[in-house]
Amino acid sequence: MIVASWNVNSLAVRMPQLADWIRACKPNVICLQETKLVDEKFPKAEFDALGYHYEFYGEKSYNGVAIISDRPIMNVQKGFLEETEPHARRFIEAQIDSLYILNCYIPNGQRVGSDKYEYKLNWLDGLKTHLERQHKPDSKLLLCGDFNIAPEDRDVYKPEEVRGTIMVSDTERQRLDTIRQWGFVDAFRMHNEEGGQFTWWDYRMGAFRRNMGFRIDHIWLTPSAAASCTRCWIDKDPRKLERPSDHVPIVSEIN
Repeated sequence: MIVASWNVNSLAVRMPQLADWIRACKPNVICLQETKLVDEKFPKAEFDALGYHYEFYGEKSYNGVAIISDRPIMNVQKGFLEETEPHARRFIEAQIDSLYILNCYIPNGQRVGSDKYEYKLNWLDGLKTHLERQHKPDSKLLLCGDFNIAPEDRDVYKPEEVRGTIMVSDTERQRLDTIRQWGFVDAFRMHNEEGGQFTWWDYRMGAFRRNMGFRIDHIWLTPSAAASCTRCWIDKDPRKLERPSDHVPIVSEIN
């Protein structure tokens, strides 16, 4: 099973690029973030034409997540069972074959110390609570999405310049690490040790050309799923297109 995660930063804008990428790469599952579409406007016909099933949970102009699969999608849950802000549509999970896939768009947090930063930390606590109440570490789980956190200094282009700022602050990293310690392995780090490999680059300052990026999009696996993960990689090619998303897909193969 080839599973990809991609923050498309507006599905309405990026649908042609996504369709081309699907036809070229033929993933079995694609988890999308920042679809930015109300459910009534989700492009069902386009995915029907590609031969994929879909489940989505969206809202106007902001957030929005979806799971696209060439296999039946079962046991869908949209949002946490207990959400303090249910209108912020950032989480969807489903079972595909024997694997449970949890797709999330973790809040950005805007600025360390702001109200949005506290919301981000609370959202991470909500994700941890959801895992504890709904799942077990010995089951086959895949947690993916735009985490909006670079876990380590090697996941940032110049850590000394951005240390302590949003996406790399110690508190964010520690809060995310409590989720990892619940029972996950970073699929990318299973197969790639070197730094300088990123999934997001700012649109400004020629950041992509200069590789001024952050690795903030992730695929994590519980040990039983990780045992079957043969590779994980970042596909930078979509960032070279006209009007690209500022994120690129991260992809894993699980046998």
